[in-house]
Amino acid sequence: MDRFDPATINVRSGHFIDGEYVDAGASHIEVARPSDGVIYASVPIADAALIDRAVQNAWTAYGTSGWARTAPRERARVLRRFADLVAADADTLAPLESLGSTRPIRDAFNWDVPFTAEGIRFYAEFADKIGGDVAATDHDHLGMTIAEPYGVIAAIAPWNFPLVMASWKIAPALAAGNAVVLKPSEMTPFSVLRLAELAVEAGVPPGIFNVVQGDGRTTGDALVRDPRIAKVTFTGSTRTGAAIMAACAESGTKPVTLELGGKSPQIVFADAPRLDDVARRIVGAITVNAGQVCVAGSRLLVERSIADELAERIVNFFGELKAGPTWAPGTTLPPIISEPQAVRIDTIIERSVASGATLRGGGRRADAATPGAFYMPTLLANVTPDTEAVRHEVFGPVLTLQTFDTEEEALELAAHPEYGLAAGVHTADLGRALRMVRGMEAGTVWVNRYGRTSDFMIPTGGYKRSGIGKDLGRQAYEANLRFKSVLIDVRL
Repeated sequence: MDRFDPATINVRSGHFIDGEYVDAGASHIEVARPSDGVIYASVPIADAALIDRAVQNAWTAYGTSGWARTAPRERARVLRRFADLVAADADTLAPLESLGSTRPIRDAFNWDVPFTAEGIRFYAEFADKIGGDVAATDHDHLGMTIAEPYGVIAAIAPWNFPLVMASWKIAPALAAGNAVVLKPSEMTPFSVLRLAELAVEAGVPPGIFNVVQGDGRTTGDALVRDPRIAKVTFTGSTRTGAAIMAACAESGTKPVTLELGGKSPQIVFADAPRLDDVARRIVGAITVNAGQVCVAGSRLLVERSIADELAERIVNFFGELKAGPTWAPGTTLPPIISEPQAVRIDTIIERSVASGATLRGGGRRADAATPGAFYMPTLLANVTPDTEAVRHEVFGPVLTLQTFDTEEEALELAAHPEYGLAAGVHTADLGRALRMVRGMEAGTVWVNRYGRTSDFMIPTGGYKRSGIGKDLGRQAYEANLRFKSVLIDVRL
């Protein structure tokens, strides 16, 4: 699928509780399409009373449905059916995902929906693979640990990859036997509602996967503060993650998994093979989803001898990108999520230039004839570690360029005082690559590539203020379990 007519897409609004739509809430939020700014729907804001209802319903379903006590293999079968339904529903899910988000329809159809389905399948297979251990004890005792679900988990998903990010949270939680109350972003609230419908159709008991709509200040805060929530998982900004940690502590301590902001470096050495390939890789790392990716490779660090040549190739490849609405064929540069965010990007670039940075390309909004919040890919040179575009997460297609002469200098520039989410290294020297990997504080390091594959076994998560815990991998599944220690005296 490479196009659709936005006027033909109908969205169902409301919350999804106990397997049914609920239009509850005194206030509503208008939802705009970032591709053209058109307000196309609204969602109700879940207040504390509605959150109470959703959480209580989830606990009731958890206690009466038998989901946690279902034979693990059967729970896996239900989740595999869920994954199959998601994959088969691509003609509905992809346009729904693309309509109000920054995901071009071709990407949503070919990547987001299949990736979501495959992630659910991946975690389904964990259901009967991890269950605790027998401990080494003396002859007269039997010691073991038993894995148990937490109960009801609160999940808060971001707007940049609505389906995929939601699946990273719900799939391991459901596979481990938990119930989930999910709050999607108020800017991209609709595709996950369809996901919840498909879960019930697959056989997930009603109430085990509830969706509540609303903003962070009202809905999100009430959800994470609810004392009955056993665990919280969140992807979003570092500031919001810190607020969630504080709210969890204030309302009764509970574990959290946080994937937060990033300001990820890409280090390019002069021996990196095929400079055109490297340039395209760097361009993809900062322009996929218009740079609205937590792991976006936004800080380019280049060995001085090739810096000018690489910069020229990057700017040339920037020029090949085509800005356009998410529903149009050929769009390779999608919109910024909102007009205020586009203004923020522009302001950061203006202040960076005023402080001494040089524009090598971009630095402007898209042509006025293109409606929506589009921003052209930008390369800023002559920056320092104190330049605003270097220090702060821009969350847009903005790349900064710094040069180095030695490995030690490269590592010094790569270090960021706040973030440590991801990093990239481009070199033909394996020993050098490993030294860089060892020397950087980052939760993920890619060598001679930038970005994830469909290897769900490789976890993702940050160092420093880029997060706590991991999404994906075995670690994400185990984070949805608590472990009970048992010691039995077997002497008669």
